[in-house]
Amino acid sequence: MIFNTNFEEQILNLFDEFHLPKEFFSFIWIILSILTLILGVTIGVLVLVWLERKISAGIQQRIGPEYAGPLGIIQALADGTKLLLKEDIIPSRGDTWLFHIGPAIVVIPVFLSYLVIPFGHHIILTDLSIGVFFWIAICSIVPLGLLMAGYGSNNKYSFLGGLRAAAQSISYEIPLALCVLSISLQLSNSLSTVDIVETQSKYGFWGWNLWRQPIGFIAFFIASLAECERLPFDLPEAEEELVAGYQTEYSGIKFGLFYVASYLNLLASSLFVTILYLGGWHSPVSFVSISDHSNSIFSNGTGQVVDIIVGIFITLAKAYFFLFISIMTRWTLPRVRIDQLLDLGWKFLLPIALGNLLLTASFQVFSL
Repeated sequence: MIFNTNFEEQILNLFDEFHLPKEFFSFIWIILSILTLILGVTIGVLVLVWLERKISAGIQQRIGPEYAGPLGIIQALADGTKLLLKEDIIPSRGDTWLFHIGPAIVVIPVFLSYLVIPFGHHIILTDLSIGVFFWIAICSIVPLGLLMAGYGSNNKYSFLGGLRAAAQSISYEIPLALCVLSISLQLSNSLSTVDIVETQSKYGFWGWNLWRQPIGFIAFFIASLAECERLPFDLPEAEEELVAGYQTEYSGIKFGLFYVASYLNLLASSLFVTILYLGGWHSPVSFVSISDHSNSIFSNGTGQVVDIIVGIFITLAKAYFFLFISIMTRWTLPRVRIDQLLDLGWKFLLPIALGNLLLTASFQVFSL
């Protein structure tokens, strides 16, 4: 995780006092950064599950979870513990290796996508020069895990569900990538997530890419919902199916991993919407940078801490506002058919995203 260099130098001096090698410091720093990121993302997913249950209960005039902890805040944790303790049933004639590997292939790439997400100024695990392409490339592995899960179950309905899920993911990954190209290559001239946020730092609220890319924002929003298999696009495991798609034969924690991957992907998509279109950690109302303002009030060290906290808060506030819209969409719109889903992806979103890319490139050429 990237922090201020003065902070790292202070820790290095502390290690020198205890006569510890710098390589040991680098190893400990990497492990702590990874564990902090995993813990933060896990808490974020638990909050998202609780919010979805409460918001859906409010829409349907129900109470929602309220007994597991205050206001039911540990209901998701209780459900995860229950799935962890349940018996793991394996189909007798299924492919055991594919059956076990499938859920891991679905979850691990989504976790890796958080490596390039900046939560604040210098709060990123690794600032890659191809950050957004890394996210698209790593998430394209997920359909392989869905196919493995469906094929390894030795159930033709599960296999059909895996094929439908893979077809849906592939159909909407291309418009998603085209929308990202419009932002990164034309407006920001960089594939780094940090650079994309920094190009939106001027003019506050009016500097966001949302106003320069309204068509791309709508296409990205629809494609991200379909990529996460959220209503109205949750065809692979829809309720009208007699089986639950590719996860029919799964039980216990392996069954829960598919839902964990879905919520992880939804949270990552919301964070990338914040990075690409909503200015990241920059405040929408201030034309002065947060770091300058905090350092003018507090001392240098305290100002950096305030800058980090405020930046993380702004990023999460924007991301959870997008999540609120996604949850409202789930409980408002009816589910579409599989043919309508594929038609929307290939016949509408793909031409719109491609036209938006060409239009953005044309404006860039004429501006030169």
